[in-house]
Amino acid sequence: MNTLQWDKEFALEQTAGDGELLDELVALFQESFATDLERLKRATADNDPAAMAAAAHSIKGSAASLGIEGIRSLALAVEKAGLEGSVKGAQEKIRGLEELLPAVHHL
Repeated sequence: MNTLQWDKEFALEQTAGDGELLDELVALFQESFATDLERLKRATADNDPAAMAAAAHSIKGSAASLGIEGIRSLALAVEKAGLEGSVKGAQEKIRGLEELLPAVHHL
């Protein structure tokens, strides 16, 4: 079972305690995560490890900036697989990211 592992305190520190700004950043993340996840799935279906790595890198960076460790760590594993030229090895991690998508909408 994958979990978000969101460090909200870290995320608030990144916005200097501005809760309104954090809400805006979370909303942007929700949109970008869904879009990047679709790019990731398409790259996997197309057997394109470079595109898979790029989409995973985008997810990883966004999640890291908001302290969402569960997504960051899965995206890192997918990115590494893509950089190593493997699409197959990342499929389980991509399913994990898909499982976390609904939870992102409750941040």
